[in-house]
Amino acid sequence: MKIAVTGKGGVGKTTLSSTLARLYADEGRTVLAADVDPDANLGLALGLTEEEVNSIVPVSKMKELARERTAANASNTFYKLNPEVSDLPDKLAKDVNGVKLLVMGTVDTGGTGCVCPEHVMLKALLSSLVFRKDDVVIMDMEAGLEHLGRGTASLMDQFIAVIEPGARSIQTYERIRQLAADIGVHKVQVVGNKIRSEDDKDFLRSRIPEDALLGFISYNEEVIDADRRGLSPYDVSPKALEEIRAIKAKIDQR
Repeated sequence: MKIAVTGKGGVGKTTLSSTLARLYADEGRTVLAADVDPDANLGLALGLTEEEVNSIVPVSKMKELARERTAANASNTFYKLNPEVSDLPDKLAKDVNGVKLLVMGTVDTGGTGCVCPEHVMLKALLSSLVFRKDDVVIMDMEAGLEHLGRGTASLMDQFIAVIEPGARSIQTYERIRQLAADIGVHKVQVVGNKIRSEDDKDFLRSRIPEDALLGFISYNEEVIDADRRGLSPYDVSPKALEEIRAIKAKIDQR
């Protein structure tokens, strides 16, 4: 199963991604959680300390490894665009509570659109994750829609858009659905987060097709507090855990 969790910044993508990852790991599955957000905090949500997170070098910053895999050097302006990277997830991932965490990072091209060895390796590595046949792969995507425009996650089984009960979030969902279809992903499901009332649920039910709506996560002070303290919501909020467990059951059924 290959899932890309997407949405605007601050809607709760990392809470959902980390908790799903740990729930699948509880079943004895091999789970690879890829942090594709430049503001990497999936490690904290999985249970690492701030010091441990800060010590991780993102794949995008591994310049020497990128040069090695692409055969790039100072005198060689031509290099491999399809480097061998299938061994890297297991070599580079950090084990966290049964989950293999891979911090991808991002490559700053300065708006030039250039293709550097690091970018080539990062793209190849992301693509390779979908071929891990028996594994659960969960990508916590960067905020916004840029990754859809680039087709980064085009080979994933499904997108899960995390949204809030509001008109702007509905617009975001519609845009995600359209862009996903453009790159061949026709399964975009939705999780409503920060739900305060039945009215919030009714609003989302009225705007999201029933077969696309996976469930709801309540507005939860425990989750907010966990974020402030750098703790995993899995460990501190039984209510959020139960709600996300129900969402996972629907993902598995579909």
